[in-house]
Amino acid sequence: MTQVVVLGSLNMDLVTTVDRLPQIGETIFAKRLDYFIGGKGANQAVAASRVGGNVTMLGKVGKDTFGERIIRHLQQETLEVAAIAAEDQQSTGIANVFKLPKDNCIMVVPGANACVDEAYVKQNAATIETATVLLMQLETPIEAVKKALSIAKAAGVTTILNPAPFSEEAKELLTEIEYITPNELEFQGLLPNDLKALSFEAAMLEFSTRFQTRLIVTRGSKGVSFVEKGKVVTIPTRKAKVVDTTGAGDTFNGILATQLSKGETLETAIELATKGATLSTTKFGAQTGMPTLNELEKLKNL
Repeated sequence: MTQVVVLGSLNMDLVTTVDRLPQIGETIFAKRLDYFIGGKGANQAVAASRVGGNVTMLGKVGKDTFGERIIRHLQQETLEVAAIAAEDQQSTGIANVFKLPKDNCIMVVPGANACVDEAYVKQNAATIETATVLLMQLETPIEAVKKALSIAKAAGVTTILNPAPFSEEAKELLTEIEYITPNELEFQGLLPNDLKALSFEAAMLEFSTRFQTRLIVTRGSKGVSFVEKGKVVTIPTRKAKVVDTTGAGDTFNGILATQLSKGETLETAIELATKGATLSTTKFGAQTGMPTLNELEKLKNL
């Protein structure tokens, strides 16, 4: 049986809907407050599971109400959660999401996510070694990501890094990661200085020549671009009535990981992941709109 292991963050998202952000020293009224299970790790794990992935989640929560709620939720999503650790001295991670009329902005309090260290990864080495695909992000300490990567590589496990939120330290992993999935801004951050003046497609081609990792750039309404046989291929994004873009990138990465774990070609995996990411924007909340495999199958026929 194929196995997707996700190493990453687990948060409670506090989503405040506002018309605008307050200025310094100003108090304004918000329209509503909603609670959602989040964190890029948890989001991607849920997305992977909903399209048929056999998913194990690695990460940490606090010993508090939010932590207990997150674990119960992930169990209902049929994820394996036995390896999620609860920290005594840290609260569960929090993401304060401010939903504006046209987009959103996010402020994260890492909490227990910051305690995901090399020792924790070593404790779960056997889980990583038996995976088909290891999917990671950068909301947990880079040392843990590096350790998990080294374990996965030694065991021949396919590795995917979603370099978000962007960190300069991600550049250290470019020769080690098999697939990397930045958005356009993150891609610019990954580029060496001598490539920054190139056009988007030229930069993608040169980047793919210089580094061993397979580059997949998510571009919002422009679609998803990757390099295949020396050419930049772009999978277009379907038109949709966008309600909330939170979690679209996580949906893409989770579906991509599951499809690759099943042995799908990269183009086929990206096509399905792109459709899933688009579909996820039609509902409010990061995980609420993440599609099931049945929903994606229906979308194929439209």
